[in-house]
Amino acid sequence: MQTLCLTCIEIFEVEKPLSICPQCRSRLLKSHAELNTLSIVHMDCDSFYASVEKRDNPELRNKPVIIGGNSNRAVVSTACYIARTFGVKSAMPMFKAKKLCPHAVILSGNMQKYSAVSREIVKKMNDLTPMVEQVSVDEAFLDLSGTEKLHKKLPCQLVAQLSKDIEQDIGITISIGLSFNKFLAKVASDLEKPKGFSILGQNNIKQTLAPFPVTKIWGVGKVLAAKLHQNGIETFADLQKLSEEDLLRNYGKMGSRLRYFAVGDDLRGVKPAARESGRKSIGRETTFFNDISDHEALKVKIWDICEQVHQDALRLQKSGYTVTLKLKTNSFKTITRSQTLPSPTLLANVMFDVVGQALAKLNPKTAYRLVGVSLSNLSDVEKADPLDFLEPKKMTSQKVENAMDEIRQKFGTKSVIKGRSVKNKRPDNSLPQKPKPENF
Repeated sequence: MQTLCLTCIEIFEVEKPLSICPQCRSRLLKSHAELNTLSIVHMDCDSFYASVEKRDNPELRNKPVIIGGNSNRAVVSTACYIARTFGVKSAMPMFKAKKLCPHAVILSGNMQKYSAVSREIVKKMNDLTPMVEQVSVDEAFLDLSGTEKLHKKLPCQLVAQLSKDIEQDIGITISIGLSFNKFLAKVASDLEKPKGFSILGQNNIKQTLAPFPVTKIWGVGKVLAAKLHQNGIETFADLQKLSEEDLLRNYGKMGSRLRYFAVGDDLRGVKPAARESGRKSIGRETTFFNDISDHEALKVKIWDICEQVHQDALRLQKSGYTVTLKLKTNSFKTITRSQTLPSPTLLANVMFDVVGQALAKLNPKTAYRLVGVSLSNLSDVEKADPLDFLEPKKMTSQKVENAMDEIRQKFGTKSVIKGRSVKNKRPDNSLPQKPKPENF
């Protein structure tokens, strides 16, 4: 068995796990029989947005911090670990978070700052390997296969040192999952937080996973989890007892994923993002001939823009975590409102709902001369909209847009439009639309 010291990053061959490092006397040790063979890593920043704010303002260090805006209609984006002890969670309505933790410091957040910190972290990852797949602003997969000869260290040592460097140089702690595939690396990174280092190997993996709840599987949200629970399926062990045929019959394509993940199988490789001319966002904007203050009239324009952004994203094979509404008033003041989603999207409906909620919070009497919508924090199209696959509204929306896309590819972009476009059509008073500049 091998033991890794997380302090001095040395590896020791031992017959049984050590309790103290023989070199530096640290007790931060990790032992595993497969330590020298595992090379797939999932790295997850600990309560990322809140951690950045605490780093930049030491007075917040020992206080509960919630990111998401002070309005009761806002939603919790991130809660620090102190706030979580009071029951505050991501995606929770802010009014509920305030009741649970009334003394919390609530901040609106700064995506520009968080994205800059994220780029610093990803640069350090890329220094180790080109096989880096960033899945959101605060998490990524790394494939460290073949790096031992270059760096003269095992993957487990490299990622342990990387964790130390990120904390020392950037001031952010991360949790690490080390395994032999992406799914298990992701599961492992959630086992010990914050500042965790967890390992899942191949030996006895079915038994190891057996007691885990089905919600550990990517794509199992509230709706699917409820359906599984109704059918008596609550743990990986329950899934392991079922055949793939039964799962396919009852849960469609998702059933196959449930079966493979339940036994620890995952054939997906780490896929580095394509380096496409430094593109940071995908967006469109429209300038009006006459200023518009009526929100219903603005929504007509916004829907058209969302459909065009959807088409652009589809053409570029990209999706985005962050949806931004841009408005310019008749006095040339620019207003932007952004929301970062738990999963990337390219659906026009999703973008429209997000910016529509943002628009509803603005002064209905203000007149605007320009409106725009963009996607940023880009990701691959295959990661788009991995929500509850059995949730009827979301599933129907995706099927409709996919069918429309197929028709458009055959007969042109104007061959089919949604009912909203027809119902809301009014005389046009806007200048021709143009692709939004790269940095929206």
